[in-house]
Amino acid sequence: MNQFGILRDSMPEFIFYISPVIISQSTEILDKRFLDQKSLKLINNKKYADSSSNNFSYYLTGLIEGDGTIIVPDSIRSEKGRLNYPSIQIVFHLKDLPLALLIQKELGHGSLSRKKGVNAYILTINNISGLLLIVKLINGKMRTPKIVSLNKLIKWLNSRYEYLCLDLNPLNNELLINNSWLAGFIEADGHFALRTTETGKYPRVECKLEISQRQKDHNNLDNYDFLNEIALFLLCKVKATRMTSKTPEYKVRTTSVKGNLILENYLINFPLFGSKYLDACDWQKAFNIFKKGDHLKDKMINFEILNLKANMNESRSLFVWDHLQEFYKLNK
Repeated sequence: MNQFGILRDSMPEFIFYISPVIISQSTEILDKRFLDQKSLKLINNKKYADSSSNNFSYYLTGLIEGDGTIIVPDSIRSEKGRLNYPSIQIVFHLKDLPLALLIQKELGHGSLSRKKGVNAYILTINNISGLLLIVKLINGKMRTPKIVSLNKLIKWLNSRYEYLCLDLNPLNNELLINNSWLAGFIEADGHFALRTTETGKYPRVECKLEISQRQKDHNNLDNYDFLNEIALFLLCKVKATRMTSKTPEYKVRTTSVKGNLILENYLINFPLFGSKYLDACDWQKAFNIFKKGDHLKDKMINFEILNLKANMNESRSLFVWDHLQEFYKLNK
């Protein structure tokens, strides 16, 4: 049964995941909209040690570091006297709504809204229980300068709930091949490309993964180091691009068969789950043709590769979501 069949004819503007809210007499006035301390303590004491939860945690961390934002207020109240609360937001392309809904369901927290003027949905978690859950999942797994924002959120939580005593864990330095972090990051910021050159004396076919990031994040911290780790893993280099623009970027792009083989093997163990999974499958089909040396026939580019390229990425019109049945479970 296609559990996402309801999405075929409409795209909801605002989707809530409702979880029970209990307000105890001991809950601080600041947090009346959130769960009581007993429920928070249960989340705080929970360990996520099984493999599926662990894969979910690393994947979610990569997704947040690629296309997420951790927002922490500098003051308790706004200028209008309203209480300020932190939030974590994750951006999904419109076509990735089924994935967004599934992640929302696994977390059990958050609201999903359509972003006006942009082809995107935003999953926003701003209740204390949801924030604490995500902190528990991603703390110690981050690899990018966004750890600064995570640490700010942890300090915010610790200052309001003295029993939490959450640690400020350092950047993760595990080998990329050992967990699903890179899959989550590629889900957010990766682009599978088939480049073909049909003009000239020698037609060319290139199978590439491209990852682009701003050189400086919103805290003016440099993104080079973690991108260089990805580049070293994929046997390529970080290149500076758009140097004359207001927002210069770094780009990582696979450039060799060996690098693509590493990527291919990694994605077997830690697959993607959004629409980029479908692009990755088509990319892999083209790469298999390339490895066999069948990408050129009679000095012409193999028609199958041209057909795959014509129906990938922005040109994709058919989406099959059967692979979501294999998505990681967060065993709470």
